[in-house]
This record gives sequence, structure tokens and C-alpha cells, in this order.
Amino acid sequence: MRPLPLFAVLILAAPAAADPVVPPDAKLETLFDGGLVLTEGVAVAPDGMVYFSDITFTHVSRERNQPLEAGHIWKFDPKTGKASVFRSPSGMSNGLKFDADGNLLAAEGADFGGRRVTRTDMKTGKSYIVAGLFEGKPLNSPNDITLDEKGRIYFSDPRYLGHEPIDQPVQAVYRVDPDGSIHRVITDAGKCNGVAVSPDQKTLYVVSNDNGNTGIGRLPKEEPAFKGRMALLAYDLSPEGKAKFRKVLVDYAPEDGPDGMVCDTEGNVWTAVRAENRPGIYCYAPDGKELGYIKTEIPTNVGFGRGEEARTLYITAGKSLYRIRTNREGYQLPAKK
Repeated sequence: MRPLPLFAVLILAAPAAADPVVPPDAKLETLFDGGLVLTEGVAVAPDGMVYFSDITFTHVSRERNQPLEAGHIWKFDPKTGKASVFRSPSGMSNGLKFDADGNLLAAEGADFGGRRVTRTDMKTGKSYIVAGLFEGKPLNSPNDITLDEKGRIYFSDPRYLGHEPIDQPVQAVYRVDPDGSIHRVITDAGKCNGVAVSPDQKTLYVVSNDNGNTGIGRLPKEEPAFKGRMALLAYDLSPEGKAKFRKVLVDYAPEDGPDGMVCDTEGNVWTAVRAENRPGIYCYAPDGKELGYIKTEIPTNVGFGRGEEARTLYITAGKSLYRIRTNREGYQLPAKK
């Protein structure tokens, strides 16, 4: 794919502050707009390359009388402005994260996807199944991923799309320990989506985004679904990796809530909020106070750059990839020594 010309869109100003989290003159740049249905899961590798998912809802392909696209993971080079397919099929990957070894973790969903979490060795290209079954049954549809500094992986497992049976009795957050054992750690978050561990390792943030159905885009408009909890939740995270509900940080009802999120080094939470009355990227202090807002089309996820680009925030929204300059550095897992 040839590089797209970059163009800028002035964002709405964040609330006045002595040290705003987003510079008043910051502009949103479009880097890529070649997705089929929905871009997701943006994550920046240790070498600065930007990876993101292209979720190709199969019912959309059917409506267009096209062969079913099997999902793709794209790689964007910030230096050249070029994007290329890193892997296809992707297993219908959604959330992506890099571990402390620089390897790519992918939450693979349903709708002809893998329904598992995989790790790709970025040196060899080989992929390994990190989690595929719990109590002998397939996962619902792994959605998003976060890691702690002890090498434990946390992932959410809701169901938003797919023809496959729903085999787990609850939509939950799971933890995968370094020894490979899998534990169900949160069952009271509702329809769990985005997850993020705070830099101090004491909080696990979880999004509840209950859209009221398991078939995105497949219900006619005259058949509305009853939506459930739309909220950003905070859980106390113990040194052993256990999570206990602490509080609702932000309640978005009756509007739609967030999708994916990440933290900066100060512990603030940057989350992609899908509320149609005010869509965009919100920055919250750890107590839930709104610190900044970036207007976008309906977004899905966010990820910070690294090194000299640590204050660059990458955003997936619609079928596109964007970036914007911020005044905060993104938190990344310390690399293994």
C-alpha cells in the first residue's frame, strides 16, 4: 500500500490547566485509512514500529458479496509513513500488546477467529498459544490484553460477535501466570472489554461495555438491544495477581462507554470512549477526574510510542490509524535485562 498523505485535524481544546495533558496546538494526524471494517489494538514495538488489528467482520464481507477476509495485523513505519500487512489471517485479533521480551501478544476473537491468546516471537516469526481453553472449554472471544511487571498476562473475554457457541458461563477477566497456568480473576465487571495495569502495579482498570447483544451490526435498527453497564472500573490488584473491585471511576450510562485504554507514567488512564454524543480519547487521573479530551470519530483503542516518541499517542478509530502529540509519556513494561 502506498503511503497516505498526512493531514491534520484540529482537536477540541482540553479543559484549561497549568500543565495540560494535550498541548493546545496539538493536531490529530491520519496515518492509515485502509481498514475493511474496524481498526483496533494499536501497540508500539520496542523498535518503534506500530502494529494494529484490522477486524474484518465476516457479515460485512457477505453483504458485499466478497470473499470473507480473515482478519489482518498491520505494521506501520512512522519513519516512512508506509503500512504493510504483518500477518494474515490474524485469528481475528483485537487487542495487541508487547511483553517485556519484545514479543507480540494478540487477543484473538470469535467470528472464524482463534478464540485464544497468542504470543509471536518477533525474531523467528513463530507463534505460540498462551491461552485457548479454560476448564477444558473454549474461551468466549478474547478482546484486550495487559501485563504486569512480574510477567503475568491479563485478558478480557466477552462476546460481541461470532457464530460460535458461547462456552464459558461468564464474561470474565483471566490471568495467565509465567508457568502457563490460567486463572479467572474477575467475574463481576459485566461485559468486560479494555484492561490496563497501573504503573505502580496496584490497580487493574477494566472497562465494562455491555452493548446488550452478541452480534455487532447484525441486529436491525428497529430491534434495539437493552444495554447494560457502561463504566470504567478500578480493581485493587494484589502482589499475587488477585483483583478485588474498588470503585466505579466513571459511569457513562446511558451513553456508550470506553473500549481500549493505556496508562501514562504518571498513572493517568487514556481511554477510547465510544459515546456518540462526545466520542474521543479521554485522559483521567487515577481518581477518575477528567484531565483532557481529544475529539475523534468513534474510537477503539490507544497506545503510546517509545523512546523519542514516548509522548506520541496512536489511536485506532473507524477504519483508520491516527496519532497526536501529548504532554505525557506513555507507560511501557520495563525490558528484561
